[in-house]
Amino acid sequence: MVSREHKRAALHEKLQLLRSITNSHALNENSIIIDASKYIQELKQKVERLNQDIATSRTSSDQNPLPVVSVTTLEKGYLINVLSEKSCPGLLVSILEAFEELGLTVLEARVSCTDNFRLQAVGGEDEEEGESINAQVVKQAVVQAIKNWNESTE
Repeated sequence: MVSREHKRAALHEKLQLLRSITNSHALNENSIIIDASKYIQELKQKVERLNQDIATSRTSSDQNPLPVVSVTTLEKGYLINVLSEKSCPGLLVSILEAFEELGLTVLEARVSCTDNFRLQAVGGEDEEEGESINAQVVKQAVVQAIKNWNESTE
């Protein structure tokens, strides 16, 4: 007898937990279960939509992936690396213009634009500027230059 009441109490507790998780306002057991079933269906639909969005973004990014940018702070300046798996005509000019806007002078650079695009540059700040910029600002400027270049080529 006690066992049966214990099981009933445990079932009631689990139903109340299910009710709270699914944001159900139902009071009886059947309604709680129906609401939970609807909630599960909604979650499945959300997962399907997200998977479709991911597949779409992968397809579009596979067709036109943006270059990867990394900026490392050196003793006097920055090491900027930009790498793309495809050739990017005109990108070098956009990046150099961004350097100029920041007041960076290219001290040394290696560029490859044949099958892919690779830029490795050491940039130093103009000493007359006075203000020091950090690596994150340099990276954001290069990324913005890439985005602007990408929009102009589409």
